[in-house]
Amino acid sequence: MKALRLTLGGILFVSGVVFTLIPGSILLVLGGLVLLSYDWPRARTLLTFTQNKMRISARKIDKFFLARKYR
Repeated sequence: MKALRLTLGGILFVSGVVFTLIPGSILLVLGGLVLLSYDWPRARTLLTFTQNKMRISARKIDKFFLARKYR
């Protein structure tokens, strides 16, 4: 089970990086990091970092659209 989880997590992470470079979704990166974080402690820190950066960017986008709405 551990080997399957690591393999699937690695595939999702790598494909997520590729699809992020080519306009696509970063959700595959998050899915890969979630699967990898069960067995690999470094992935847990990367997952936390990624989640924090996504939260900050979502707030900036919300702030931009709110300011645009009230013009």
